[in-house]
Amino acid sequence: MDTYGLILLIAMPIFVVLIIAEIIAYAVKKKNYNFIDAASSLYSGMTNTIKDVLGLTIVVLSYEFLLAKLAIFHWEFSNPLVYIIAFLAMDFGGYWYHRLSHEINYFWNIHIVHHSSEEYNLPCALRQQFATVTNVLFIFCQGILLSLAGVPKEVFIIVAPIHLFMQFWYHTRLINKMGFLEKILVTPSHHRVHHSMNAIYMDKNYSQIFIIWDKLFGTFQQELETEPCIYGVRRPVRTWNPFIINFQHLWLIIKDTVRTKNVLDKVKVWFMPTGWRPKDMEEKYPVNYLKADDVYRFEKYNPTYSKGFQIWSQIHLTVMFALMGFLFFNIKNLQSDNQYIYYGLFLLFSIFSYTSFMDKKRMGIITECINLFMVAYIVFTTHDWFGLNSFITNGSLMVMSFFIVELAVAIYFYFGEFKKEMKPQII
Repeated sequence: MDTYGLILLIAMPIFVVLIIAEIIAYAVKKKNYNFIDAASSLYSGMTNTIKDVLGLTIVVLSYEFLLAKLAIFHWEFSNPLVYIIAFLAMDFGGYWYHRLSHEINYFWNIHIVHHSSEEYNLPCALRQQFATVTNVLFIFCQGILLSLAGVPKEVFIIVAPIHLFMQFWYHTRLINKMGFLEKILVTPSHHRVHHSMNAIYMDKNYSQIFIIWDKLFGTFQQELETEPCIYGVRRPVRTWNPFIINFQHLWLIIKDTVRTKNVLDKVKVWFMPTGWRPKDMEEKYPVNYLKADDVYRFEKYNPTYSKGFQIWSQIHLTVMFALMGFLFFNIKNLQSDNQYIYYGLFLLFSIFSYTSFMDKKRMGIITECINLFMVAYIVFTTHDWFGLNSFITNGSLMVMSFFIVELAVAIYFYFGEFKKEMKPQII
């Protein structure tokens, strides 16, 4: 677990530097950069990362088990060739994992999070699912394939994060077509198509590193100058809260399963193509899906915020990254009595709280109060903040002071700015 935390400590600054560079580039080009949407993406990435570090994922089958039962070949992890085989196998399996995530209703629940942003920028690459069960689709598409090839566990541990991190850079609008590389690699142009909900672009370009898989299996589509990409999903999520985004589609499937009178449909709704619903549910409980022509004129989820609120949100995001970074940095010292679990759960609750507040919900104020109470309880009962005082003098008091200010700021913006927007105008 501490090894995973170390890998994240190395990767996080790289991602942050690239995101800052993208923001600067937008400013230079005088283009609007939706920071609140980017913050939602970053909070989503944080929830997924913290969940993994806490070990909240339930592993259905371990890779070691699959390797022991299925391996046809056996390689030494020191052999350079096995790394190439592992990367290619992971990319091939990744294509099918990605494709089936779009084509089967239940698996779309796991993947919709990544497509929920109505912008297209580097932060949206970090919007990932909070699924607590390692899904069977991943095991079927990648785990079995890699284990059949006899890829050692040590190689898998190294190649998997490299393959994942290499999918970050192409989530940007700033890079146009890249000449010869368009024929080999997944480029920003290819992936912009994948994130678009235009009819011509839907369910195309599933490849993760090498674009060849889409060309082989008939799912390739070039980005057209005559068809600008429109980003998002056809059932807009209408929230910044990553927890709501993660479970919105699953909740619809569960409700349809319970409500439909057709017994067969109670099973079919999980495995039919994405968006399929029982006929009686469509009639009785219609859902607002965007039709093909509607995507060109729908309004993005983009509540208005003052400059002051946006500045505070940047401060809040920075502090949350710092607190998460400290968790990863100090996780070895926190493992002895499971303190890292309490710390991680607190961070998850804090993210839920602030993103609810970003949605201008009253729940945000209530949860911010609970947040401060938890901080005060931890500081006053332990006289520390999970060992922070050992690194920074009075670090625990600094943390508590921040959350006191956060609640005060939340009250100020909610009652001084958000509430006024909700009141009807008196003429």
